[in-house]
Amino acid sequence: MPAEPNAAFLATQTLTVLVPVYDEEESLPQFVVEMNKFLEQTPVRTTVLFINDGSRDGSLTILRDICATDNRYEFISLSQNRGLSTAIKAGVDHCRTTLVGYIDSDIQTTPLDFLTFFEFFPQFDMVNGIRAKRQDTLTKKLSSKIANTVRRTLINDGIQDTGCPLKIMKIEYARRLPLFHGMHRFLGALVQLQGGKVKQIPVRHFPRFAGTAKYNLWNRAWKPLVDTFGFRWIRSRWKNYEIGEQQRGTIG
Repeated sequence: MPAEPNAAFLATQTLTVLVPVYDEEESLPQFVVEMNKFLEQTPVRTTVLFINDGSRDGSLTILRDICATDNRYEFISLSQNRGLSTAIKAGVDHCRTTLVGYIDSDIQTTPLDFLTFFEFFPQFDMVNGIRAKRQDTLTKKLSSKIANTVRRTLINDGIQDTGCPLKIMKIEYARRLPLFHGMHRFLGALVQLQGGKVKQIPVRHFPRFAGTAKYNLWNRAWKPLVDTFGFRWIRSRWKNYEIGEQQRGTIG
């Protein structure tokens, strides 16, 4: 059974939900409808931070309108498309909260499932979703299965669904994420490298609301394989440290 929510801990917490956006103009209005349902129920003060990753459609215009009318929403816009890992890292760099979450804007997962994540803080340092009964195309399911199998075989991190776009982690772990190509595929493993504990729980999954996926068999199978070897190199050279004692003066 999940642990009881730590009310005292949650009372001191704030959350930023990162939402990378790349050509999602058809989904964004409905995404806000779904996100508002979560914002009305969340037990912690929450900000939604969109990261426009060089969209070529009308996404940026929509984001400006959303953020101009509701101060719970903010956005940053990258000068050009840099990919999902960079968008997530840019979002983390602009967080001012104690917790940071991540969700995609395609509405295949629901922000309401974040409510169950809070039960596992502060015992765990990251909560990662596992998409139950995936509502994807056969190609996407197959490519994800291949990528997850290869990753688990090569790095044995125990993360069942690294591609699930529903995560919350403590900001101190998010701050130490190194930026490299494909970093978003190893968020759970990178938290573990820092000595953090990762909890995995099932979340709901839905058919894509609108638009088209930006992934295919090439970038969901071959690229993750290459990135996994890169992660193995990083892991073999990763170092942590702890302060045993300190005495520091004042500045000025």
